[in-house]
Amino acid sequence: MEVIHLESSGDPTLALLTVEEAARRLRIGRTLCFRLIGTGELESVPIGRLRRIPPDAVLAYVARLREANRTAAPAA
Repeated sequence: MEVIHLESSGDPTLALLTVEEAARRLRIGRTLCFRLIGTGELESVPIGRLRRIPPDAVLAYVARLREANRTAAPAA
């Protein structure tokens, strides 16, 4: 029987991630994830007193990091 790890494969039924889930997907700490949310680098939405991150916001953040790395790296 195959075991599927939701953190690595993503659960398509999840509309929003907790800060901890988003941090785990990015392989960063919770504190840094909150800092990225605070600066607006990582999109989040408030639900009451909670913060939730759309899964596509995590992918968009990674895409921006990759693009910034491409433009900053000298052409070889």
